[in-house]
Amino acid sequence: MSKEKESVLAGFKAFLMRGNVIDLAVAVVIGAAFTNVVTSVVKGIINPVVGAFGTQDLNKYSSCLESPCRTNPAGDAIDGIPIMWGTVLSAVLTFVITAAVVYFLMVLPMSRFLARRARQQAAKEDVKEVMDVSELEVLKEIRDLLVAQRGPVPGKGQDRI
Repeated sequence: MSKEKESVLAGFKAFLMRGNVIDLAVAVVIGAAFTNVVTSVVKGIINPVVGAFGTQDLNKYSSCLESPCRTNPAGDAIDGIPIMWGTVLSAVLTFVITAAVVYFLMVLPMSRFLARRARQQAAKEDVKEVMDVSELEVLKEIRDLLVAQRGPVPGKGQDRI
């Protein structure tokens, strides 16, 4: 193998081994699984609640842009131009529920945890700063006591004529 191919492969390996790529891959897999959960909640809970006021399947809500609208038994339009706003409403509800669950179960607790951790870190830094200041004061006092015990040093601290 040539050196150029080796360096390209080494670069590719380094790219794959970075934490960001692995984290992104895990997020995509978890997101796909989570989408199935949310879709099940929408189809199993939200759609029946909405169905109490009309049809249970939101995808069946539609309006006709050009009359008459007729569909075959499979639901395909034969005549007219149907506007399938129920499908859009279902997708919007799925998105809003997904966003709410992600925010309230993942983002909000994580931000609270990080804020608490930052406060604890700041408190530790404040204690360390107080310790540094008090340590410095103690060292100054020791120096002053040693200078006082020794007495004045000849040639220092006295005015020369």
